[in-house]
Amino acid sequence: MEVIEIISYHINRLEEVLEVSFRTNNDNEDISRESKIPFYDISDFGYSFHEEIEDEIVEDEYENYLNDYEDDDLFVDENDILSFLNEYYTLFIDKLPKPELF
Repeated sequence: MEVIEIISYHINRLEEVLEVSFRTNNDNEDISRESKIPFYDISDFGYSFHEEIEDEIVEDEYENYLNDYEDDDLFVDENDILSFLNEYYTLFIDKLPKPELF
């Protein structure tokens, strides 16, 4: 199994997860898989495309921080996400989401 296409992704800073939908080489064009992967799993694999929220941010400033960095997804290299997904699901094949109709 290899992840060959990322359909969409979002770095959800509020929940501290990578939300991603993708296809593997075993899926046809009508199939997608959706997953939420915690930031700490991403860091464990040595990737930093998710840039964790700084501890110094005061609660009042938290909402503004999220709004300011909402478009960060535009600057993430999809190849990094693709590489991470392939490594992650090679080691944790049991966490691979079930295919669903797209």
